[in-house]
Amino acid sequence: MESDAPVQQPDDEVLVRRTLEGNTRAYDELVRRHSRKLHAMLLQMVGSEADAYDIAQDSFLKAFHSLRYFNGRSAFYTWLYSIAANQARNFIRKRKRENTTSIDNDEKGDRLEKDSDLADTALTSDPARRAHLTDLRRKLVAALDQLSPAHREVVTMCDIHGLSYPEISRILNISEGTLRSRLHYAHRLLQGILADER
Repeated sequence: MESDAPVQQPDDEVLVRRTLEGNTRAYDELVRRHSRKLHAMLLQMVGSEADAYDIAQDSFLKAFHSLRYFNGRSAFYTWLYSIAANQARNFIRKRKRENTTSIDNDEKGDRLEKDSDLADTALTSDPARRAHLTDLRRKLVAALDQLSPAHREVVTMCDIHGLSYPEISRILNISEGTLRSRLHYAHRLLQGILADER
């Protein structure tokens, strides 16, 4: 008798082990599984679709070459996000040094809309409500752009992507106390920026 139950997908740790055993398809599955969320996080951090894509690709490549150092003490995606966050910070520092901080306005307006968690087109069929939400998203993106990279990354990881405090602490290699303080300060800054927009 055949079962209609869905096939159980292997967890990330199993795919990591298979990759280390030489199964490159297992790593392809890890990339497929995490690329969308990783790209969305990076897009919020660096503000450019193309740059976020490049950093995500570099991060997956770096993770692949460093996979033997993954010790399993944290989830694979936490370890991957840590690599990506470091890559993004390096990119932001380099961009700042080169003084080329030109982000296309249309691209900035699309940043939150490309994240399905924040922009579900099925959310409302009311055109006025949809216009209001679009305006709200644009204001939030503009406010995020005014934060320092350190404050923007904690808001992105916690408030936009819903990572837990322990996960963010491991990714950024900071204490939970530092994270809470940074997040509290970032929220106060955002409230001030958004209040000025009214």
